[in-house]
Amino acid sequence: MAPGLPPAMERPHFIGIGGAGMSGIAKILAQRGATVAGSDAKESATARALRELGATVHIGHAADHLAGDATAVVVSSAIRDDNPELAAARERGVAVVHRSDALAALMEGARPIAVAGTHGKTTTTSMLAVSLRTMGLDPSYAIGGDLDGPGTNAHHGTGEIFVAEADESDRSFHKYAPEVAIVLNVELDHHANYASMEEIHVSFETFVDRVRPGGTLVISADHGGARDLTDRVRARRGAAGAPGAAGARIVTYGESADADVRVLDVVPHGLTSEVTVLLDGEEIVFTVSVPGRHYAHNAVAALAAGAALGVPARELAAALGSYTGVNRRLQPKGEARGVRVIDSYAHHPTEMAADLEAIRGAAGDGRVLVVFQPHLFSRTRELGAEMGRALALADASVVLDVYPAREDPIPGVTSAVVVDAALAAGADARAESDREKAAALVAGMAGPGDLVLTMGAGDVTELGATVLDRLAN
Repeated sequence: MAPGLPPAMERPHFIGIGGAGMSGIAKILAQRGATVAGSDAKESATARALRELGATVHIGHAADHLAGDATAVVVSSAIRDDNPELAAARERGVAVVHRSDALAALMEGARPIAVAGTHGKTTTTSMLAVSLRTMGLDPSYAIGGDLDGPGTNAHHGTGEIFVAEADESDRSFHKYAPEVAIVLNVELDHHANYASMEEIHVSFETFVDRVRPGGTLVISADHGGARDLTDRVRARRGAAGAPGAAGARIVTYGESADADVRVLDVVPHGLTSEVTVLLDGEEIVFTVSVPGRHYAHNAVAALAAGAALGVPARELAAALGSYTGVNRRLQPKGEARGVRVIDSYAHHPTEMAADLEAIRGAAGDGRVLVVFQPHLFSRTRELGAEMGRALALADASVVLDVYPAREDPIPGVTSAVVVDAALAAGADARAESDREKAAALVAGMAGPGDLVLTMGAGDVTELGATVLDRLAN
């Protein structure tokens, strides 16, 4: 399958082209033959990879970066209205396209699998991309992180399947019309955009309504929020005029007795797991090459979604073993003096607890030491206490300042919210604003057999190398 370019995407300009979501779309368009340009705040490996594909990447933002023949300017919800390139586009009448609309256009003519959920989207999308590619099906994919295997977050494939991460944070997943939708879990997050669980559920219902006629919803049978969503979708089937989701086939997965795809066993083996599932009356045993029960469940969701598209389940299960991880999702960074350093993207309390439990199992008799960076002031205000309680699963934690990303500070909201809750839960936790000192602190605590985890969605990921250097010297 080699679909042509949408007319507006022949010469697109991406503001923030180095971002995980934006760069993926830019890469696919460049691979399809578009003349791609864009800008980003700083130089990066992603910018260099885009240039290798023929894209023009400017560092910094300025109105004259927007080429005179640009057919569209692509933006994400993180781009502010006063961005000079966005202002120039509006002055010149150049079409402004949201990232989600651009991705939706790329999926036209394909058989899309859209992976949604509060946690686990990147991992599950990556598992599908790697395993389908291992089977020779050459899917297209757009992922919010770089794969260990193919080494990229996006690919324009020759196959008919398109696997995409579906982001709920700004409701952009409402733009997609998948043949198969995966919902891994449903929790309250992204507090700047959602005020309640009811708003979250309505948003996910809208996403499920977008499943194509005759398509499939693959959804967790174990997660409370996902079960509630399933009940809401099923309740609407009898409602007069219920659209979209009323006809979607529902396939549940998990350890619950009523799951359609039943997880019978998850046996940990250090940094891997052996998973046994019951699918269509057949027991299938396969290996997941990342630790933790939640990653095993992500793999089962991927297996169920592939089977829904007609991919042979046993072959897909075997291929899932070829997935070795994605950047920042329990990614090994190295070892020095008998201490292993691993990077985790976890920034929501549920994710933090899941990764810490997985690492606790992999650490054996060693200690688990954490450098944690809270992400977003709004999330820290609402969930900081839960973050602190999650850190009680570690033997000791050093907490950095809040990573603001796109947000302005909120008075009274600091990393002290997290540290105080951790201390109240009996944890060994301390705050440290200086990143170098934080790396030195955790390296000084560590001994042979211990495991250091850099955790958070911000630039804490850069500290892994610093910790290793401190340990080595």
